[in-house]
Amino acid sequence: MSNIPKRLSAAILNSLQAGVVPRVGLEYVAVGRKREIETVLRDLENISQGAAAFRIVAGRYGSGKSFFLQALRNFAMEKDFLVSDADLSPEKRLSGTNNQGLETYRELMEKLSSKVRPDGGAMESMLQKWISQVKTDLVKEGMAVTGPDFDSQVETRIFETLNEMENFAHGFDFAAAVSVYYRSYTLGDDEKKHAALRWLRGEFSTKTEARLFLPVGEIITDENWYEYVRLLAAFSARIGYRGLLVFIDECVNLYKITNRQSRDNNYEKLLSMFNDAMQGKAQNLGIYLAGTPQFIEDERRGLASYAALKSRFKDNRFVKDGWADSGSPVIRLEQLTREEIYVLLERLADIHSSHYEYPKNLGEKELSAFLELIFSVPGAEEFLTPREITRDFLGLLNILHDDPSVKFDDVIRRDSFVHSGSGRGGAESGGIYAEFEL
Repeated sequence: MSNIPKRLSAAILNSLQAGVVPRVGLEYVAVGRKREIETVLRDLENISQGAAAFRIVAGRYGSGKSFFLQALRNFAMEKDFLVSDADLSPEKRLSGTNNQGLETYRELMEKLSSKVRPDGGAMESMLQKWISQVKTDLVKEGMAVTGPDFDSQVETRIFETLNEMENFAHGFDFAAAVSVYYRSYTLGDDEKKHAALRWLRGEFSTKTEARLFLPVGEIITDENWYEYVRLLAAFSARIGYRGLLVFIDECVNLYKITNRQSRDNNYEKLLSMFNDAMQGKAQNLGIYLAGTPQFIEDERRGLASYAALKSRFKDNRFVKDGWADSGSPVIRLEQLTREEIYVLLERLADIHSSHYEYPKNLGEKELSAFLELIFSVPGAEEFLTPREITRDFLGLLNILHDDPSVKFDDVIRRDSFVHSGSGRGGAESGGIYAEFEL
């Protein structure tokens, strides 16, 4: 771990102590999840071949859902997929009366990322890379850039691809916007180029406004935004990417919608997305959602309250403890084993000592003692989550580093370790967890 850049070690330590997932450097702390990883790797191969995938990653708060999605995002991006992610909230849903679905789409477009634009805003670079690749391919075929037919051949190749998109629902308007971008990019017309990007990102609020700049009949709305995600996935595969992966976190916010009709409208949209993926209507698209078991299983407000979804997300009757059905749309994150948690703590200790430039002073004896203590709390085997463990462990490392007079054995005395019935554990963990009282 001594070679880890300070930028990455800072991001890892700061994020994990704040209880959030680091955007970078996940490869340094990823442990376990072998079965789940094998499942999604098969998905990626299928998506790259033109299929689609739909999964819900299920786990309690702090169990590693967001971490798993972020790790998959980073891996897929390195493998030449386009990726995008959004967190649902009261303002961002799959459907709504106040453009909540459109706001989700706008966030997805804002965070659209590629290998060369890993931090979002990849829409324009994606189009420019495609145009440049078309030119490169023509040069490789023997055409001279200065030749009289070069520009017309580039345009022919561009419009051959766009003509394919017109066969999809809403494909005509999508192709029109991209064609305006291409011509404006070629002519240096920044106003129309910007207008085309605004349309693709769903930023026009009225058709009238959009038609001032573009030959389109529609704009992207709360009702049709998903169809344009599906279009973008198919388009991405035609311009050199392996497909598009969409990650939607905090789906518990759909469960929290109090109005039954509004909640059902969101579940209906989710059903439409699921059916598209399962029935082959979507191409080169992966949709990965994250939610709690309650979000899936609650028959009063969860997915199980919507009959069509209940049957689709119900567990296989043959699945038992320790078994998993890789074909199920639900990936249930199992608890990390003690051995996997030990490896995680070892890596965190390495990163912490490397970042703060001190000799690592916690070995097998200390890490084992820490594990023994945290799992001595009743219910820990079932309820203690990686988030809680990493926050507590990093807090311990900070204490030992900040005050060299403090001894490890004093910090982890059992009489400084307490039960708590409220706080981080909440209802999801039955209110059972351990924290340092320091």
